[in-house]
Amino acid sequence: MHRIMAFNPKPGKPRLNLPASACAASLAFLMLTLPCALAQEQRPAAPIVYVAPVEGIIDLGLAPFIERVLDEAAAAAAAAVVLEVNTFGGRVDAAVQIRDALLGAKLPTVAYVNRRAISAGALISLAAEHLVMAPGSTIGAATPVQAGGGEAQPVSEKTVSYVRKEFRATAESRKRPALIAEAMVDADVAIRGVIEKGKLLTLTTDEALKHKVAEFRAESIEAALERVGIKGAELRRVSLNWAEQVVRFLTHPILSSLLVTIGMLGIIIELRSPGFGIAGAIGVGSLAAFFWGHWLVQLAGWGELLLALGGIALLLAEFFVIPGFGFAGILGILALLAALVLSVVGSGATPEFFMLAAGRIVFSLLAAVLASFLLLRFMPRTPFGRRLILDSGLGTGPAAGAAPESDARWLGKRGRATSPLRPAGIADIEGARVDVVSEGEMIEPGTPVEVTRVDGNRIVVRQITNINEKEGT
Repeated sequence: MHRIMAFNPKPGKPRLNLPASACAASLAFLMLTLPCALAQEQRPAAPIVYVAPVEGIIDLGLAPFIERVLDEAAAAAAAAVVLEVNTFGGRVDAAVQIRDALLGAKLPTVAYVNRRAISAGALISLAAEHLVMAPGSTIGAATPVQAGGGEAQPVSEKTVSYVRKEFRATAESRKRPALIAEAMVDADVAIRGVIEKGKLLTLTTDEALKHKVAEFRAESIEAALERVGIKGAELRRVSLNWAEQVVRFLTHPILSSLLVTIGMLGIIIELRSPGFGIAGAIGVGSLAAFFWGHWLVQLAGWGELLLALGGIALLLAEFFVIPGFGFAGILGILALLAALVLSVVGSGATPEFFMLAAGRIVFSLLAAVLASFLLLRFMPRTPFGRRLILDSGLGTGPAAGAAPESDARWLGKRGRATSPLRPAGIADIEGARVDVVSEGEMIEPGTPVEVTRVDGNRIVVRQITNINEKEGT
């Protein structure tokens, strides 16, 4: 028998098994690195906190911004939203919108009062889940007032009662002293050891902490977050985008009044001039900007827009279709005024605020009427004014210079005004329809006129007081 022997080149040494060795090395490597990888995966990420400024005037353009920040933070699963408050107040209805958004927020909210939360700013701060104040800050003085005559005017007890209860309900929902909140609004609320009757309550940081209005004092937003239990947060500061900045700009009380004045001035000048030119474009553009801004903040709706368009249509009919000025013109003015006022006050406005808004709009209209009277009376007598009226009213022919041959032939001719000359309009001269401008006075349709001069493409006429006047007199 033969014994079969396995060949071993070096007897006494075991044969190397490469696959088994590689597996052992890989297993050892995994055992060393796996705990580190698991530790990195289990390490918690820094919490995200959105920070939004509440500064300047509290207006209706700020409310959509705060609502957007709350929605974005909730979608990003943020740990909280911080409102950095530094304001003297503003519109009550805007503050109420922000207050409602904060009470309905789906994540924690922190109001960090950095210097002051006065009036509407106090309501916003009380609506946040946590209220933290920087050293040297104040909160309170929230009695409602209306601006008028350059100074604040008191409002009715009905308005004070409404705002007082808004403050109380907000404080109660956040477990803060309700009577303290009421004393910020109504001077008739007295609290022993805190405020006497007849005084309006404003609290410093130390006083707010003492009376449990604020929870903590903090030097910075990071410190405020640590006090409410959020450490090492990643702050994402959010600012107004360009659209929100434009809306806040257009809805500012001063600018909105200016837009109304410019819009009415442009329309008045355009109605007293033939055609459609620069004045009309500026007027319509200004009113469009006014309504667009108030549309975006949900003050103006389809009702206000249709009311405004109806008012303008009635005014156009009164000037160009119906002779004289009567019912249609008055109704058109009232409709336009109503649309403008309703676009300023919105729904749920108090009687005082409604009257204030109506006063602003009426003042803007009177300013436009006065400005149009001065412009149409005095500017046609100046070279620039004659050029401007012609360019905006007629819009044809050369801009200036010697009279064209076709226009020079009208010099000394007579005819009748077929439209009101205020001062520009249309006249019938020897059976031809001619665009003319008066010497500054208003001329009614059907009045005999005479061409006194031709300046460039301006055919200037005057009223003939005596139809039997001789040529050239």
